[in-house]
Parts: sequence; structure tokens; C-alpha cells
Amino acid sequence: MTDTSLARSGTASRTQRQVIVALVRYGMFIALAIWLIAMSLSSEYFLTLTNFLNVLRQAAPLIIIGTGMTFVMATAGIDLSVGATVALISVLAASWLSFGLPVLVVLPLVLLVGILIGALTGYIVTLGVPAFVVTLAGLTSIRGVAFVYSDGYATPINDPVMIWIGRGDLFGINAPFLIAMVVAVIGWFVLNRTRFGLHTLATGGREEAARVMGLGIDRIKIMVYALTGGLAALGGIVISARLSNGSPNAGVMLELEVIAATVLGGTSLFGGRATIAGTVVGALLINFVRNGLNLMGVNPYWVQVVTGIILVVAVLMNTVLNRRVESWARATTEEDEE
Repeated sequence: MTDTSLARSGTASRTQRQVIVALVRYGMFIALAIWLIAMSLSSEYFLTLTNFLNVLRQAAPLIIIGTGMTFVMATAGIDLSVGATVALISVLAASWLSFGLPVLVVLPLVLLVGILIGALTGYIVTLGVPAFVVTLAGLTSIRGVAFVYSDGYATPINDPVMIWIGRGDLFGINAPFLIAMVVAVIGWFVLNRTRFGLHTLATGGREEAARVMGLGIDRIKIMVYALTGGLAALGGIVISARLSNGSPNAGVMLELEVIAATVLGGTSLFGGRATIAGTVVGALLINFVRNGLNLMGVNPYWVQVVTGIILVVAVLMNTVLNRRVESWARATTEEDEE
């Protein structure tokens, strides 16, 4: 069905159009609520404080890195190297702590490494190399560096500050999720309430128009990739702290989950539209789906299959359904005005 035929099928009222558009736009929020209700009826262990806190702890790295990915996708870019960056940060943090460096020195250093990796990626993208190609190369080469540096071995982490970051809590809420929420709130503010955020969205919306307006497109791209690299490093710290070791295998396939969470939340693959709140909901949905299936005794391999299906559905909703429904709403509105 074409956009034109969709527009001519029926004479929906303005209220009906608004409801339909809202259902599509905020479908993931509704899906999360439905899944929570369904799982609470299916398993007596699902709707428990212990289980919820566990899911929030697992979702934290996805929210942290997804916040950065939201900015990258807002510019019509993508970063496939975040999982590899997590691995490199993981082995560097564990190694430097084992050398006796203070944790308050190690944490800023590994964050700086992540920022520099992201900035280098952004710089190469500004040279005209497609972001997919640049970050795909980073996906393999950065993890390769992690394996070379660690010789393929995991290094235990015993520092109490790191252990608290991964397993501690404050006011009954676990530290990883608190960190994730702070990152998400700051990310929302920057994206929606600052000039940099508006320029980021403008870059992804119509890059040439933004360039004509005098926006520093190259600078914006370098900054969003640097931001994502820094948040990937923070996610690597949280993951390593939770597992109490630094491993070159950390973050395997994490980039796909981050992209799925970001797209599920409503951020456009083509730039110009992004939502931090949606990314948070997307990350929670993925983790609650995985958790629910595990509690129901579903084979772990099928859980991976379901995650892949979620990614496909997210892309379909993002690229096809959203566009068609919004086009239909605009077309029927114009007909009413005529």
C-alpha cells in the first residue's frame, strides 16, 4: 500500500489521527508495559524487587552507551566499534589497577582513551569515509588490540571502588543503574535543551542545509563520536566492575544490542530525529524480554534469536511504519483543510 492510497483510505478525525500516530510513535513504551504485565502473570519470580534490580543493573551499560549512540545516529551516523571499545577499556582498567595505579587515576585515563578513540573515528568520518566502514574496521582492530595487550587472558579486579561501581547501591538502587540514569538525564538535556544538541539534530536532518547555515558539521561529528567513545569507556568500566575482571571478550555483540535499543526507542537511522527517553525504554525492553524468557526456561540460544527478531522489527518500525503513518496523518490533515 502506497502513502497516497493509505492517505485516501478512510476519513479519520483529527483525534483518531493523533491517537494512531501516538500509538506508533510511543509503541515501545506500550510494548514494555504489556511485556511487564504478561511476564508478571507468567512467572512468580518476575515481579520481585531482586529480579527488577538485577535487570536494571544489566541494562545500565546499554543505556549508557545507547545515550552516546543516540547522538551519533542523530547525525545520520553509526558506531559499530563500541563493543570493541568496551573490551579495550576493560583490559586496560584491570591491567593498570593490577600495576598499582590508584583507581582515581585509572578511571579518568580509561575515559580519556575512549574519548580519543571516538574522536579519531569521528575525524576519519569527516574525511568522507562512511561511518559504517570506519567503525566496522574499529570493531575488529580495537578488539584485536585488546587481545594483544592482554595476551587473551582476563585480569581480576579487586579494587573496592570498582567493585562498588559494578555491584554497590545507593538508597536501595544499584550503582550501575544510577550512573546510567545520570548519563541519560544529562544526555536528554544536552540533546533537547542546548545549542549543541539542536545542531546535532540539524546535521542529521539536512546536512547540506546545516552547512550552508554555517554550522561546524565536521566539529559536531567529531564531538558526537568522541562522546560515544567516552560513554563506551564508561560502559566498559561498569561491565568490568560488575564482573570483577577485565577481559578482551567483554562487550561481544554489544554494539548490536545498543543499536537495537536506540532504534527501538524511535531514533531515526537516517538522522534528524532522536530520543534519549526512547533509548532508555528500548534498553529496558531488550533486557526485560531476555530476563522473562530466561525465567520461563527458554533455551538461551532462542533468546539470541528473539533479540535478532527485535532488531528487525525495530528497523521495520523505524523506517517503514513510522514514515507511512506520519505521511498518512499529514495527507489526511491537508484533505480536511481543503
